Amino acid sequence: MNTQHEAPRIVVGVDGSPSSRTALRWAVAYAGLVGAAVEAVTAWEIPGEASWSAPAVDAEFDEEEAEKLLVDEVRTVLGEAGSRLVRERLVHGHPVEVLVDAAEGADMLVVGSRGRGGFRRALLGSVSQQVALHAPCPVTIVRPDVSVA
Repeated sequence: MNTQHEAPRIVVGVDGSPSSRTALRWAVAYAGLVGAAVEAVTAWEIPGEASWSAPAVDAEFDEEEAEKLLVDEVRTVLGEAGSRLVRERLVHGHPVEVLVDAAEGADMLVVGSRGRGGFRRALLGSVSQQVALHAPCPVTIVRPDVSVA
C-alpha cells in the first residue's frame, strides 16, 4: 500500500475484452471517488509465444503497435478527457505475472472477470483467478455487464 504522502494508485488490466473495458471504466470511476491515480496495464507477448496477447493483433505485431493499441483502447473506452486520467503501461510478459508485479505497492488491482480467451461459460477467466490468488493488494473483479455510473 502507498504511504500517507502518496496518492492512492489503482492498477487495471486492459486486454480489449468487454470485461476489460468495464473494468477500466470502473477503475476510473472508483479512482475519482478516492482521489487515486489509474495505471492501465497491458501484458504484451509475441504472437505464438503464449496463448494470450492483447489487444488482438496480426502476425506483423510489434511493441510499438501494441503501445498504440493500448493508448487507442483507453481513448476509445474513456474518451479523450477520460483518457487523460490514466497512465498506460505496456509490459512484456505473461498477463498474470505482469499484473501481479504492477500491483506491487498499489492500493487496488482491477481486472475483468473474463478476458479475450477462455471458455464462454466460465465465471472467471484464468487471469482473473490467478491475480486474485497472488496479487499483493486487494483485487476487484468486474463483470462485463456491470453498470458503471
